Amino acid sequence: MEIVENLEQWRADYQEEWRPHYEKTGELVWLNYPRAHNRTAPAGKGIDLKASRLLLISTAGGYVRGEQERFAAANDLGDYSLRFFPADTPFDRIDFAHDHYDHTAVTADPQVLLPLQHLRDMMNEGKIGELAPTVINISGYMPDVARLASETIPAIVAAALAAQADGALLVPA
Repeated sequence: MEIVENLEQWRADYQEEWRPHYEKTGELVWLNYPRAHNRTAPAGKGIDLKASRLLLISTAGGYVRGEQERFAAANDLGDYSLRFFPADTPFDRIDFAHDHYDHTAVTADPQVLLPLQHLRDMMNEGKIGELAPTVINISGYMPDVARLASETIPAIVAAALAAQADGALLVPA
């Protein structure tokens, strides 16, 4: 299954046009950015949520303040790394390093982008089997789609397999 259709063409457009312009001028010209377009969404088999272990993945740039390195949110070319923390980490220890969305809502209620208590409630109500013990966070601003597909997504899949997750809930920022 292809994660990104026509990835080599996308990579050529990015490396021959958008990225060289940025490197030469320092300008992020989004009108010229080669957006990836899939005709078919990557998908797997359906799961029975009531009998499944669900992994939470957020693109909010969440990290544990004082314990983990912040995402490089100001990097114009993105940060493709992952942060992991226990699903029972108190919200007052979590911060968000991502400069490409308004933080008003997540500052008021972290559950907007990390719905951990909602998922625990769903587990207690029998709507999901269990919540994976670890949360995966990425900073959703990653303009190099080829790097995302070759580096970040395989790392997420490996972590999901290690967590023995049956499915994942991706909460975009």
